Amino acid sequence: MNNICVIFDLDGTLVDSEGLCNQAFLDLLPQLHDPLETLTERYRGQKLSSILIDLENRLGLNLPDAFEQHYRQRVTELFAHDLKPMPGVLEMLATLNSPICIASSGPLPKIRQALEVSGLAAYFGDNLFSSYEIGSWKPDPGLFQYAAHAMGFMPSQCAVIEDSEVGVEAAIAAGMTPLYYAQTGVTNSYQTAGYVLFDDMSQLPQLLEQFANMTRFNR
Repeated sequence: MNNICVIFDLDGTLVDSEGLCNQAFLDLLPQLHDPLETLTERYRGQKLSSILIDLENRLGLNLPDAFEQHYRQRVTELFAHDLKPMPGVLEMLATLNSPICIASSGPLPKIRQALEVSGLAAYFGDNLFSSYEIGSWKPDPGLFQYAAHAMGFMPSQCAVIEDSEVGVEAAIAAGMTPLYYAQTGVTNSYQTAGYVLFDDMSQLPQLLEQFANMTRFNR
């Protein structure tokens, strides 16, 4: 399947990090009483600066200038002890023979730590693309477009694996085919056209093979 490129989101798609990232907010903000599951769904795929603004508005306070630094440190600690790959990801990656990369809204040090801790680093090498490196955050298509160009593929040849609505919207805007991973048991009320929904990583190789066949046929 060398005629396609597979662009993976990281948090909540390849690694089970969404809960840990939001647990850091609960650890640092005693005023915040939302259930972890509620925070995870509210902030899934969102830019950190937007999340911090929302927290300030909801809690009626101004976060200290050093809050982001403290937050990043707490996430690093949680990742080091508790981060795991999403169910079935290791087995799925072992079967793929297409070029693959990561396009994440997180900074590169966070991406690299997550991959190392979860045992996924060897699959991606340096094919890592961060919103912080190019100044474009989902749902803007810029990050995916940049990743496709760097990997040497046209947008129509790229499948994007995402777990968030903003990620799916970015992929559609980039002219790519999004495969929306909604883990079994996670509520999904997203309604739009142009994406394929799946709930088990073992389904992904077959979906990618179908996409590769369609791409080959349409060339």
